[in-house]
Amino acid sequence: MQDVDIKTADGVMDAKLFQPEGAGPWPAVIMIPDAFGIRPVFEDMALRLAKSGFVVLMPNVFYREAPSSKLDLQGSFADEAFRKRLYGLIGALTPERLKADAGAELDFLARQPFVKGPKAGVAGYCFSGGIAVRMGADFPDRIGAVASSHGGRLATDAPDSPHRLVGKVKAELYFGHADQDSSMNADAIRTLEAALKDAGLKYRSELYPGAQHGYTVPGSPAFNAEAAETHWSRLVDLFGRTLKA
Repeated sequence: MQDVDIKTADGVMDAKLFQPEGAGPWPAVIMIPDAFGIRPVFEDMALRLAKSGFVVLMPNVFYREAPSSKLDLQGSFADEAFRKRLYGLIGALTPERLKADAGAELDFLARQPFVKGPKAGVAGYCFSGGIAVRMGADFPDRIGAVASSHGGRLATDAPDSPHRLVGKVKAELYFGHADQDSSMNADAIRTLEAALKDAGLKYRSELYPGAQHGYTVPGSPAFNAEAAETHWSRLVDLFGRTLKA
């Protein structure tokens, strides 16, 4: 693992970079953590993906607030003050900021001699599932695969809801949904899948029985080992087929 800084329109984004062993080059995947940010459990997840043959970039999407080493995002959604702070950080990530940041991340990866291929993949978790979809829509010629695991609010009434953006996407997409997730209920899943079908995209959208929001993250109350392993097999398959050719 390597600490890297990426220049953006608004300053410097700190990030973690993971490489497989060997000479490379390898295809790249941008892994965006959930709302609790970069932390050891997500670093372990990025390392696991890197061991499958991918360069993994993990950006601190909240860098405008503080570097990840100084962001204190430990808390509970049951705590109103903590919840308001977290929603404030997420709300500050406007579509314009997200596009600018994604462009900086892709440019950074393109400059690395150990990164292979014109297209990268992106994996999002919880709130960042929507960021992953948006990245695919904003950079259709540079994102070859999009994966969202227990992504929340992917199909809402908002004019910029992620499901309204899929017509711009060229990547293959994967969506893993928890069947006990109030942020992505059955109606929302149907709306998302209808939009994906209408766009003519290659995708897989599946429901994880008995899983809760956050099922992939070890140590979290929602962690589900069986569902997490299925998620890993889906990610490695998706990125392997779309990025390694």
